[in-house]
Amino acid sequence: MLRVKELTKRFGGLLAVFGVNFEVNPGEILALIGPNGAGKTTVFNLVTGVLQPNGGEILFDDRRLNGLKPFQIAALGIRRTFQNLELFTTLTVAENVMVGAYHTCRAGFCRSLLRRPGAMKEDRKLYDKALALLAQVGLADKADWPAGSLPFGQQRLLEIARALAGEPKVLLLDEPAAGLNHDESRRLARFLRSLADSGLALTLVEHDMETVMGVADRIVVLNFGTVIATGTVAEIQQNPEVIAAYLGKEVEAC
Repeated sequence: MLRVKELTKRFGGLLAVFGVNFEVNPGEILALIGPNGAGKTTVFNLVTGVLQPNGGEILFDDRRLNGLKPFQIAALGIRRTFQNLELFTTLTVAENVMVGAYHTCRAGFCRSLLRRPGAMKEDRKLYDKALALLAQVGLADKADWPAGSLPFGQQRLLEIARALAGEPKVLLLDEPAAGLNHDESRRLARFLRSLADSGLALTLVEHDMETVMGVADRIVVLNFGTVIATGTVAEIQQNPEVIAAYLGKEVEAC
């Protein structure tokens, strides 16, 4: 569904991403891992149109995404969360999720401001949809709280619910387990697997290796902007180059 071919990005003289290739299919969880500064978030920014590549192609359902704006890519069915939280902290938890479904609304902005009956009815549907998504991430009882009052880990879960409100075909998650405790991380892993089982394609950047190893179908390992390994969890765990990248020295695979 999503294919990245020879993706390259330069920042002046810095080659941040070079020749990156991967694909993710419906019902699959692909993890992008690597040391800090490996280029993982840069890849997400390229796929979602925040940055434009200097080379390579990004294809979604065989449509070329190069040159499209972030809102255009989101409307096609690619949604994401962010490494640094990007919530509307003064809106309620439910309102944050409702914002994620803006492109599904038939009522225009002016009709919403004027509180026309059609717009009010649609708002009610969006609120009910938000409650259902919040229930999936364990936040339904906090729907009317200000989003900024949630603990950091729960704000992460709120971002996921907001991304899902847009009914994506591909979901990109940037460090979704950051700030979660052990039990929350395990629930998150089960939730991500249920999303994949429903047909969603997921790609995650994550430093929590327990979460990665427990949920990923395939793993792509980046180091200094290039792919050094691609494979299953078992293959990556035994790859000497991956071990060396993380430990900073050559280690024989067990």
